[in-house]
Amino acid sequence: MTKHFYIIFILLSVFAYNTANALHLGWTNYTCGLVVTAVADSGNELWVGTYTGLVKINKTTSEMTFYNHANSGLPYNTVSALAIEGSNIWVGTLHGGLAKFDGTNWTVYNSLNSGLPNNGVRSLAIEGTNIWIGTYGGLAKFNGTTWNVYKTSNSALPDNWVFAIAIEESNIWIGTWGGLAKFDGTNWTVFKTSNSGLPDNLVYALGVEGSNIWVGTSWDGGLAKFDGANWTVFNDSNSVLPIKDITALAIEESNIWIGTDGGGLVKFDGTNWTIFNTSNSGLPSDTVSALVIEKSNIWIGTGDIQCSGYYGSGLARFDGTNWTVFNPSNSGLLNNDVYALAIEGSNKWIGIWNAGLEKFDDTTWTIYEMSNSGLPANSITDLGIEGNNIWIGTGNSYGFNGGLAKFDGTNWTVFNTSNSALPLNDITVLAIEGSNKWIGTDGRGVAKFDDVHWTLVDTSISGKPYNSVDAIAIKGSNVWIGAYYYGLAKFDGTNWTLFNESNSGLPLNYVKALAIEGSNIWIGTWGKGLAKFDGTNWTVYDTLNSDLPANCVSDLAIEGSNIWIGTLDGLAKFDGTNWSVYDTSNSGLPNNYVNTLAVEGSNIWIGTWGGGLAVYYTTIGTEENADFGRRSASGGIAELKILKNPFVKSTTISYSLPVKTTISLKLYDITGSCVKTLINGEKEAGTYTVTFPAKGLSTGIYFATLTTICHSECNEESHKFKLTKKLILMK
Repeated sequence: MTKHFYIIFILLSVFAYNTANALHLGWTNYTCGLVVTAVADSGNELWVGTYTGLVKINKTTSEMTFYNHANSGLPYNTVSALAIEGSNIWVGTLHGGLAKFDGTNWTVYNSLNSGLPNNGVRSLAIEGTNIWIGTYGGLAKFNGTTWNVYKTSNSALPDNWVFAIAIEESNIWIGTWGGLAKFDGTNWTVFKTSNSGLPDNLVYALGVEGSNIWVGTSWDGGLAKFDGANWTVFNDSNSVLPIKDITALAIEESNIWIGTDGGGLVKFDGTNWTIFNTSNSGLPSDTVSALVIEKSNIWIGTGDIQCSGYYGSGLARFDGTNWTVFNPSNSGLLNNDVYALAIEGSNKWIGIWNAGLEKFDDTTWTIYEMSNSGLPANSITDLGIEGNNIWIGTGNSYGFNGGLAKFDGTNWTVFNTSNSALPLNDITVLAIEGSNKWIGTDGRGVAKFDDVHWTLVDTSISGKPYNSVDAIAIKGSNVWIGAYYYGLAKFDGTNWTLFNESNSGLPLNYVKALAIEGSNIWIGTWGKGLAKFDGTNWTVYDTLNSDLPANCVSDLAIEGSNIWIGTLDGLAKFDGTNWSVYDTSNSGLPNNYVNTLAVEGSNIWIGTWGGGLAVYYTTIGTEENADFGRRSASGGIAELKILKNPFVKSTTISYSLPVKTTISLKLYDITGSCVKTLINGEKEAGTYTVTFPAKGLSTGIYFATLTTICHSECNEESHKFKLTKKLILMK
């Protein structure tokens, strides 16, 4: 009995995980997909794994379909490996485990709900009905039912970090951090630099050509061919191979295609070498990360999976003569390190580290860089809105001096140490109060600029915090300044008041973020959590006494009575009593390292480090996650509840109406298509139930939407409702 219960529990927990995470309602991710990490061919379609999601490309029309953690069952946005098995695509992710997608349904396997040894999946290979999975915690074989796990502790696997897998008849070849292994299902043979001709123990790529095994090694090794007896090594000393760091291999009849980390793409036919790079071909980047052969075409993914977006230039197709380059991004973001945000009407202004400034109006992306605008540097540190002007703080990095810029939509005005009294070109923070611009710098204190005059506030003077300023907040005549390792200061235009660990309840002197809510000032520290100061009393929130996800707070934003807190390990909302925490495991947040926040009505825009940009539509998200009601002006409640959820054959939906009205109750699938209309007509005020039979519907996620249209008795806008609940169908 116990054994049967255990098996049933595992199966249900796997299924529940899959369906509950198939879609995060209310979240949208905008990402740069130029770092391509994996490529797989499935006939009419090409599947592309990127640092920020999965892309399906129709090879006839070039139409792209984007899957990410917010809009699908993909468990984590960074895709690290792909494999095709019939109509299924297997997707390995860098931190979220393994997923199988059949075109409609997602099934997720991770270290908690399956035998997967580690959630960091780096390689995949199909062998009949088995899928072999290389992870950061060993090698696994899964036949759809049973898991077999091989580690250094229970087998001859030379290292638990498995980067490459290749199938050669009944042999499984495994490339690891610590050498190469061959496994025939019973016996292991291990090849290392110490016992074979393997040039380096870090094996990053494998390819099978007849009885030959081609081995790509990283760092100082180069390329090796092993025929079962003899080793032949090719490197930049004994061949025209441009670099020893091999990242990808693909076999096309007698040709070996070789991807390198910085040396471009190489073709070797056994005698002749042909090198393709950015200088002599249409290859978009010399960092090649993935290769796949499709008929007469070779598809080339570029980028480095260890980087968030700097070293990728997308996907390329080469037919032997012509090059075609694809950008598998679902937005105009130039990389995924979003450092600053500001909202101006319908425009979202986005500061990217080392990639410039972008404007997004919900439809069009406009990019401003040093090369096409008056922007003084491409590393954006902060943004501020003043009427029709956007003020841009830039950093002193990559050899560019930076400074402050104003853009009115047409003209650029730049302020720096050469043409103004700006004390330093390395700007850390901006705050705008009327016509005054307060500018914090990384080492020269704070400056105030009123469009005519500059006033310098040298905070190194006795009694004031250090000159490296990370945060500024303004209320009335008081300017609050958070400093790097020297605490918090209040400046009223004449007098300074200093708060630090020694003389106040400030938990840490490294103040990273500030926000003002009524009479309270909220202080985010980089290491000891969040503090609230009401002018008299201090209240500290950290990971030990609250649900704050991390003690390193990067940004703060006020939305009504809520404070939103960005940390290096997730996002939190606090209403003064209750905490809500959002991370990559329970929401559509693309990366847990939150850099910056901006509020647009009830929408929260989130800039992350490495994950791009996200928006959380809080009202939609609330509808998905709770049994909720909407109160009308007359005091009644409009409610929508699912009485049995998940369900197998049928469930009961309950709804309440505060007034007589015309309603529709419809069921939508995960793509947004209406699959069934349950009710469409006029109803009196009251509570109703309707039985929903699932006949003809497949297992998966559905959404019940109740829409009410105000009847003639009711002319108030507040009586109109649109309520949505998620249903989970299990068969």
